[in-house]
Amino acid sequence: MKLSLGFSPCPNDTFIFDALIHHKIDTEGLEFEVFFDDVETLNQKAFKGELDITKLSFHAFAHVYEQYALLDAGSALGFGVGPLLICKNENLIHTPEKLTTNLKVGIPGKYTTANFLLGIAFPHLVDKQEMIFSEIESALIDNKIDAGLIIHENRFTYSEKGLHKIIDLGSYWEQLTGCAIPLGGIVINRNIDIETQQKVNRLLRKSVEFAFANPKSGIDFIKQHAQEMSEEVMYKHIELYVNKYSVNLGTEGRKAIDVLFKLAVEKGLIQPIDRDLYLIP
Repeated sequence: MKLSLGFSPCPNDTFIFDALIHHKIDTEGLEFEVFFDDVETLNQKAFKGELDITKLSFHAFAHVYEQYALLDAGSALGFGVGPLLICKNENLIHTPEKLTTNLKVGIPGKYTTANFLLGIAFPHLVDKQEMIFSEIESALIDNKIDAGLIIHENRFTYSEKGLHKIIDLGSYWEQLTGCAIPLGGIVINRNIDIETQQKVNRLLRKSVEFAFANPKSGIDFIKQHAQEMSEEVMYKHIELYVNKYSVNLGTEGRKAIDVLFKLAVEKGLIQPIDRDLYLIP
């Protein structure tokens, strides 16, 4: 059986999926047709039901859980891994109260968890410009936006470009909830039979475990998609986003997702969701 699979070209995803798609583990008869896209493109593909298996933001997942089930392996959660709101104008660094409604904010996508967190922290910031996450730093430097919401490897590069942190929304979330921040997960289309859903979850876990046991095995594959990133930054990125929750969500990971959804319900962003309805059986 061949299944379509979408994930981002970021080092955490290529690290996780390398063993699976390159048959470094036994895939038990499954083949995968791979699509590389940024997270918001993957979110939009999920809304259309285009892929059998896909990475997506947890914020987006709340809108498609009836069509896709969340796998227990492959997720990106953690502490100290949240999005950063940054700026070029130093006057905004220590004065978040100056983030007035007329500020234009570059965001990596409407349905990213990053944008959801921005909405919780600064609901009055409504002038938002969606762009590819990797373009936000340049947009700030070129004065096309006043503030930028960055994710992924950009948290390691913004200061070198003369940009400044206004707030770490991951730290904001942790202080608010005490939970790890749920960024993205791997989901599978519910039209696929349960046995195959469980097989994919099992294989993905094995792929993550293989990557941890052989961290240099996928280096060429990771570099190929790492957007001219240094190897040091690549592995910082991986260390930040791939952890125990990537192997298995566990009780803590599931609780963090529940809290995210609970807050989204309170903000009127989504309808209530029963956990039993969104995890694979």
